[in-house]
Amino acid sequence: MRKISNYFAVFILLSLLIGCAEKPEIETYGAHYQQHKDYKSLQKVVELMKLDVDTTYVKKILGEPIDMGFDYRYLIDSIGPKGCSIGAVFHISEGKIDDKWLDEICE
Repeated sequence: MRKISNYFAVFILLSLLIGCAEKPEIETYGAHYQQHKDYKSLQKVVELMKLDVDTTYVKKILGEPIDMGFDYRYLIDSIGPKGCSIGAVFHISEGKIDDKWLDEICE
């Protein structure tokens, strides 16, 4: 009986540790961007997003994009010096991200 109690205690402890684990940094910035559409959060996501990730991961982090078919775009509520929207672009090749940048989008 004591052996079962020890296993149960270890199980509860591990469950609590796993349940209290923090979200990865990229998810925190992504959630903040989704709520506030701010430059700083989007900039951090672009910086932290690895190339060759699946497009579903980008959507999970940043939400639904402006889907151009060949890239995903995420905008902020600002205009750059050329009068164009500012945002992040994630270029898609074969369902994965192969390039990314944050800048004025003048297209």
